[in-house]
Amino acid sequence: MSLFGTTSGFGSSGTSMFGSTTTDNHNPMKDIEVTSSPDDSIGCLSFSPPTLPGNFLIAGSWANDVRCWEVQDSGQTIPKAQQMHTGPVLDVCWSDDGSKVFTASCDKTAKMWDLNSNQAIQIAQHDAPVKTIHWIKAPNYSCVMTGSWDKTLKFWDTRSSNPMMVLQLPERCYCADVIYPMAVVATAERGLIVYQLETQPSEFRRIESPLKHQHRCVAIFKDKQNKPTGFALGSIEGRVAIHYINPPNPAKDNFTFKCHRSNGTNTSAPQDIYAVNGIAFHPVHGTLATVGSDGRFSFWDKDARTKLKTSEQLDQPISACCFNHNGNIFAYASSYDWSKGHEFYNPQKKNYIFLRNAAEELKPRNKK
Repeated sequence: MSLFGTTSGFGSSGTSMFGSTTTDNHNPMKDIEVTSSPDDSIGCLSFSPPTLPGNFLIAGSWANDVRCWEVQDSGQTIPKAQQMHTGPVLDVCWSDDGSKVFTASCDKTAKMWDLNSNQAIQIAQHDAPVKTIHWIKAPNYSCVMTGSWDKTLKFWDTRSSNPMMVLQLPERCYCADVIYPMAVVATAERGLIVYQLETQPSEFRRIESPLKHQHRCVAIFKDKQNKPTGFALGSIEGRVAIHYINPPNPAKDNFTFKCHRSNGTNTSAPQDIYAVNGIAFHPVHGTLATVGSDGRFSFWDKDARTKLKTSEQLDQPISACCFNHNGNIFAYASSYDWSKGHEFYNPQKKNYIFLRNAAEELKPRNKK
């Protein structure tokens, strides 16, 4: 049976033969649990590129490890390998050919993990934790881009211990995304910079943040011609901004929307507002998923400006998410994000990665 083929084979079995008497709500959406999930909070997830046959999922965690699973079409997950850093792993990405995984860590280094030989070597060094890592594949060069809390953005060709280029950031790097020929970096103090990557990386534009609170996650989106045209930026204040780089009508085309909040505004109770921990765009439909500290994921159509679906609430935050290359699988990680401080940390609580069939639920609304 093919769960991740074209049929939506799972995720719909919401009924239990014993009714809903169970109090365990770690998996209220009845999604597939990835086996052997990490032993501490999961900060990042990334699926293999389309150049690799099959689907492989990478996760980085606060247990200092990076793990790789094969995800079969049946939904079965097979742990394949893992590597260690000497500090929490904050970001992961793949090379375009799928042969290597790049990892960024609080140990102030980034590594290149060759999956064929299962060897990992250091390829980057910063003066503070490395928060973001992205592979850049340009016609005339390829490199790894690392963003750090040392307020620099560095570019590495993986063969030299010295960077090809170092760009100063106004503040600590909090999140970034790359879709060639565009990169976007969001920093502390609500800094926002767009880079162009053709010929060599250079600053393209600094943007006044459309959000009033700390930047948490960012994802580039493409136009109908498959070219990067803007980005979605999420903050800790339950809000996402949709921002186009060169829109015909900026005042009309750019907008923000609230998400990951509870107790609607029409009640006398104060509204609970949660961080947006991750944003991912569907590779086929261009719709997007957001995940938050409220323990929910939501699917959105930015063009119709509507919500397509919101999940039931998990019993802990959703800390990361991603789609596989053809958009059939949505992966999301359930683990504590420290959004409520150390008092709410429970080391007994397990961390989970869930897989959901995303082929149908992310189709855009029919245009009227």
